[in-house]
Amino acid sequence: MTLATHESDLIDRVASGLYIGGEWVDAEYGRTMTVSDPSTGEVVKHIADASPADGMRALDAAVAAQDAWAATAPRERAELLRRAFDTLMARKEEFALLMTLEMGKPLAEARGEVNYGGEFLRWFSEEAVRVTGRYGLNPEGTGRIVVSQRPVGPSFFITPWNFPLAMATRKIAPALAAGCTVVVKPAALTPLTTIAFVQLLEEVGLPAGVVNVVTTSSSSKLSGPIIADPRLRKLSFTGSTEVGRNLMRQAAQGILRTSMELGGNAPFVVFEDADLEQAVDGAMVAKFRNIGQACTAANRFIVHESVAEEFARRVSERVQGMQVGRGTDDGVAIGPLIDADAVASTDELVQDAVDKGAKVLVGGAPIDGAGSFYAPTVLGDVSADARLLKEEIFGPVLGITTFATEDDAVRLANDTEYGLISYVFTQDLARGHRMIDRLATGMMGLNTGLVSNAAAPFGGVKQSGIGREGGFEGIHEYLDTKYTLIPVG
Repeated sequence: MTLATHESDLIDRVASGLYIGGEWVDAEYGRTMTVSDPSTGEVVKHIADASPADGMRALDAAVAAQDAWAATAPRERAELLRRAFDTLMARKEEFALLMTLEMGKPLAEARGEVNYGGEFLRWFSEEAVRVTGRYGLNPEGTGRIVVSQRPVGPSFFITPWNFPLAMATRKIAPALAAGCTVVVKPAALTPLTTIAFVQLLEEVGLPAGVVNVVTTSSSSKLSGPIIADPRLRKLSFTGSTEVGRNLMRQAAQGILRTSMELGGNAPFVVFEDADLEQAVDGAMVAKFRNIGQACTAANRFIVHESVAEEFARRVSERVQGMQVGRGTDDGVAIGPLIDADAVASTDELVQDAVDKGAKVLVGGAPIDGAGSFYAPTVLGDVSADARLLKEEIFGPVLGITTFATEDDAVRLANDTEYGLISYVFTQDLARGHRMIDRLATGMMGLNTGLVSNAAAPFGGVKQSGIGREGGFEGIHEYLDTKYTLIPVG
């Protein structure tokens, strides 16, 4: 399948170079890399493939622009972010289509991501002018305490492939609002949306060097020297826990401020008193949004034994009706996984569960043909030793296990090294409050399968990461607190 004319024109308008110091430039030695459509496997664009030297040039530009950007009036920074929001909303359809072409998600979901990603621009445009400190007499009465906030400084962002717009705006917006300059390295699989967004920032008046973008096929080689440079003061990463651990080791050498949004293994707990239709609606969103390729995706469906059969029946009916195909096609609910490796790893976890006794109720296999498709799947009777309950599965697979008591549910839900998000369905308000206290996750959805919001702090506990993105808390990831004492008299 070749791109339609309007799709090809959109791809052609996306820059192919690196954005360094306010200019679009070629990579060292003219190196290039390819970006492919996962629904067909076809190459859609060749873009610059940055070297470590290119990465250092980007950091040089961010460092050179830091003082001037930090001194820029908060209102001016806020208005730039607001212009970016307004422009993005005016081009929602273009950005949604671009995401679908490079990542594969259905177009309706891509539109939702534009809305979600845009909200970070609007939220932090409002927060830029609300950075405050405090002033007061010390307890001894000998001096005045002045507490102020200052930009952390040049920041390096490593973003993932699964939400190419929202993960960029969730990091870039608070950094710019706080007065920090930025180097962004988008994922090699889905760099085009981030590039297009930075083109938008340039158009609305972003000063040269404030945001720099380097695309590369060798992330570790490019990132290493940047992280090791003492001029860098902040590292933010979204991705796997394994990679996050390695980056934290590197960041420790420079005592960098770090934000890490890492893996998840979200429990989805359905109690015996739950509204089952509400729980099924929540399950469809929490599991199959973004084709299951989300750190917030429900991974372990822990359902009370008295309602497990009925829950499985209702979910299976809904999943059987899901249309699979290219994300641009009408009615498609499940697009391709990001690549063939994702299909293989998803199938490996499914087959392991089946080998250990799980029943395939729907799907359970890759879909033959062009593109990297996996059938939306429901598994019942997943055993406690199945890898599916221990490892994050980035695919459209819903595995059900059962419990008998509330304590059992809590034990099963917390039996993981991860702690990003949990989902709980119950009509008992007291039980819901107990779950807030007892489940070891940084976020929780109570009777809902979708919690992400720019006004709320996003992040996890345990090995799901450190720091928070979004909300009032998000801008403080990019601010240092400074205390000054002024003697009295």
